[in-house]
Order: sequence, then structure tokens, then C-alpha cells
Amino acid sequence: MGKQESLVREELRTPRSAAIAGMIFGVLLITSQSLVWISIPVNSAAKDVISHSRAVSLAVNLLPFAGIAFLWFIAVVRNRLGALEDRFFATIFIGSGLIYIAMIFTAAALAGGLIRVLLNAPETLMRTGAYAVGRAEVYQTMNVYGSKMAGVFMFSTSTILLRTLIAPRWIAFVGYALGTILLLSIGITLWVSLVFPLWVFLVSAAILLEDPSRAK
Repeated sequence: MGKQESLVREELRTPRSAAIAGMIFGVLLITSQSLVWISIPVNSAAKDVISHSRAVSLAVNLLPFAGIAFLWFIAVVRNRLGALEDRFFATIFIGSGLIYIAMIFTAAALAGGLIRVLLNAPETLMRTGAYAVGRAEVYQTMNVYGSKMAGVFMFSTSTILLRTLIAPRWIAFVGYALGTILLLSIGITLWVSLVFPLWVFLVSAAILLEDPSRAK
């Protein structure tokens, strides 16, 4: 009985750990991206970045914590799979998730370095064109390649949700639809990239509120 009770407790605790981690990730990433876009709109001058350097620095510093929370989310969802794990979908799930985290950290490092140089030597950065190049690199990393990996992650995670039933089936179908939008619509508007953290937050909230007996 003791072993069985321990297994039951682990089954109940694992999806809730995923829920908490996913919600933290969603809040941190949405906050970070919103701070950047509100402080420095598209095509804003370097002086605008300097005048809002504190807000931008806060946004950049939130990204590593968002990445850590997302890594935890991946780990506990995979642990939930157990014997149901399919090697094909597990590879796509883990691979796309890890690449997305790499994109987050790369974008944060590029943005952090750009802000530091911009505050210390703005004339040199603007004269050489490094500011424009650096900003374009941050955009491409986070909102193009990162978002495409997020779309792939949504597809694989939605399939996992359908198999494990740790969240309502309609959320999985919403994931397929939004993942398609991410794969095809990047470049139309920056705010499209918020689709991913919002969906992860939705999945996490559903897991947290779901009756554990339904996943049996």
C-alpha cells in the first residue's frame, strides 16, 4: 500500500509541477516582450532605447528565468508520459523545446550586450552600423527562428496532450491551430509571438484545474 500510495502522489504532483512551471514561463515571457515593445516600438531610434534602458534591461533579465521555467515544464511533461512516450514525438518535443530555450538565451545575450555597448559608447555603435545589425539579430533570433520552434513544440505537445489526456482535448486542437499561425505568420506582426506563451499558460492552467482522476 505504501508503494502504491507513493506512486499515486507522484502522478498527482507531476502535472501540477508542469502547470506551475508553465504559468511562470508564460507570465515572464509575456512581461518581457511587452516591456520591450512598449518601451521601444518598431523603428525607434537608439536614443529611445537609452531613455528606456532600465525597462529594456529588466525585460532582458527576465528571459533567462523564463527559459529555466520552460525547461522545467518540458521535464515534468516528459516525466508524465512514462510508458506512453513515443520516440518520434518525444524527439520532436524535446528537440524543439531545447532549441527554443537556446533561442531565448541567445536573444537575451545579444540584447544585453547591445544595451551595454549602447549605454557606454553610443556614437561608435551607431557610426559602424552595429546597432542596426544587433537589433536585427535579436529580432530574427527571437521572433523568427524561436517562434518557428515554438510552433513545432506546440504541434508535438498537442499530440502528447491528446494521448495522455492531462488537459482537455480542445486545448490540443487550439495548439494545432495556433502552431500553424506561428509557422506561417511570423513577420506580419510582433504580437503574434505572444501566442506561444499564452497557449502554454492556458495548458498549464487547465492541467492545474483538471480533475486528476480524468487522466487515469
